[in-house]
Amino acid sequence: MHPRGSGVLSDRSEVLLTPSEQGAVTDPESGSYDQEWQERERRNQFRHVEGLGELQDVTEVEYRKVRLERVVLVGVWSGGQTSLEQAEESLRELAALARTAGAQVLDGLLQQRPKPDPATYVGSGKARELAALVAGLEADTIITDDDLHPSQRRALEDATKVKVVDRTALILDIFAQHATSREGKAQVELAQLEYMLPRLRGWGGSLSRQAGGQAAGQAGGIGSRGPGETKIETDRRVIRRRISRLKRQIAQMAPSREVKRGSRHRNGLPTVAVVGYTNAGKSSLTNRLTGSDELVENALFATLDTAVRRARAADGRVYAYVDTVGFVRRLPTQLVEAFKSTLEEVAQSDLILHVVDGSHPDPFSQIRAVDAVLADIPGAADIPRLLVFNKMDRATPAAGRRLSNLEPDSFLVSARTGEGVGDLLGRIESMLPKPDVHVEATLPYTSGSLLERIRRFGQVDRIDYQADGVRIRADVDDELAAAVFEQAVG
Repeated sequence: MHPRGSGVLSDRSEVLLTPSEQGAVTDPESGSYDQEWQERERRNQFRHVEGLGELQDVTEVEYRKVRLERVVLVGVWSGGQTSLEQAEESLRELAALARTAGAQVLDGLLQQRPKPDPATYVGSGKARELAALVAGLEADTIITDDDLHPSQRRALEDATKVKVVDRTALILDIFAQHATSREGKAQVELAQLEYMLPRLRGWGGSLSRQAGGQAAGQAGGIGSRGPGETKIETDRRVIRRRISRLKRQIAQMAPSREVKRGSRHRNGLPTVAVVGYTNAGKSSLTNRLTGSDELVENALFATLDTAVRRARAADGRVYAYVDTVGFVRRLPTQLVEAFKSTLEEVAQSDLILHVVDGSHPDPFSQIRAVDAVLADIPGAADIPRLLVFNKMDRATPAAGRRLSNLEPDSFLVSARTGEGVGDLLGRIESMLPKPDVHVEATLPYTSGSLLERIRRFGQVDRIDYQADGVRIRADVDDELAAAVFEQAVG
């Protein structure tokens, strides 16, 4: 039996009791643990979250080419509006994030306390227990489920002698690994620098560039006085300069995004925005709907750059799917700007396809998280939506029936097997906006490019090839109608 304060994680059955506590436990009138003692016992122990210590799907993430970083996850559950099951699910999501970043999760611990300790996040005693556990597992890193103040991270690192990373730093690392476009890389670097700026750390006088004269008690004297700036101050100045440069570069990239979006709107190209929680299978479903073969990984945030893919409806019209970045609970504020282009695409779409992981233990919590983000997008509330539960090949029949009962207007599909995708595709095409201008005109044979635009972006009722030109009857948008009447014969 380990005495309290020994720094060793003790088993619940091996807790040293005081005589008064023993009386509270063995009181024949109560017949059970006193409620106050039960609360104290829960606070005095880490709660191990099951199912986090096994690595899954290592080979599916292509960047894992070296020994995986060994990590221990730590969270604090304060009760209140959050249940224990929700706290454990949050830690499981953190484990999925860690695996996506290329780490091996060894263990996950939850501590119950009224609020995180302002000094070490888990308290000094639990920090010593955590240090012993980390040493025993030979872990390299501790990842916390909450954002840490710089002082909390430093104190926890000093207590455990390993690197400490919080949830925001982990998500930023994943974004840095997956960003591919020039704009995406710049936005992620900007978020990392803004996160890093208040967290710079230095030790000792070797980092100082300040030196006084001998009268001030310094031994250096003449020739040793520096520019009056510490190394950390120099680093901060360099980071601020880089932040300013990145903000200018990102502002210069915005017009090109507007040009691409404006081109789709000028041509009357209907757009379907595919949104949802991260790793809900948005890219897989978009591939199935369009017949494309873009990157698909069983990993969180596999898609970071907005991808536009074209499809052709059964009536011949062309429309586009916009595959967006996955949402997540407690998104770091530094990454809000990185989501700006995605939010703009959603606001300009004609239909929102909300994809949910139907095999998730609590899919409705993901729905609420995405709805909260969509509620902040101006104009998104007026855009029609389709709710789609994906990955139903992994869900039980009972789970499928429950989802159908709770969301009768939703679609249950599997992007992997194709189950239910045909019905979903028919519904999507039926909800696309219809051209509202009917034209009947004869176009000269030299208007081949205009005829192609009508076939692609309008609904053609009939085409007749006559001696004086091509007689066309179709429904088009205002811009195409103006072009038709401008080039019509007679």
